[in-house]
Amino acid sequence: MKYYFLFAVFLFSVVGFSTLSANAQQTDTTKYILQNDTEVAKTEPGTHHGSGETIGYNFFGDVKNLKTIFRKRILKSGSSIGYHLQKEDEIYYVISGNGIMQMNDKTFPVKPGDAILTRPGSSHGIAPNKDNDLVILIVYEKK
Repeated sequence: MKYYFLFAVFLFSVVGFSTLSANAQQTDTTKYILQNDTEVAKTEPGTHHGSGETIGYNFFGDVKNLKTIFRKRILKSGSSIGYHLQKEDEIYYVISGNGIMQMNDKTFPVKPGDAILTRPGSSHGIAPNKDNDLVILIVYEKK
């Protein structure tokens, strides 16, 4: 009798955990969105009256109730994001390439691994160095 009880507990545990695991997997797949940059890539002129051609990637742009803007932008050689006044916190992160950032009338170089936080009331613009693309991530709160 003792062995039947242990077997029943074991069987219940295996079936129960398998069901919980399967349900968790089904539930989890509705809790995320996977996008590849090939799905959202769009050729655009430099933003904020910048120059040249850029490629913008607006990840999750159509998702309702998402409070964060998450973008990637490739600034082609000769392009730029124009100098503009910032209205909310914004983060730029340099993935690849080298460039020049203007911030409140100061100019400084940027390179892979650099993260720049622009606070409200600051003005800034960014451009790649000659003969090189600059790839950046841009994150800010959706208003």
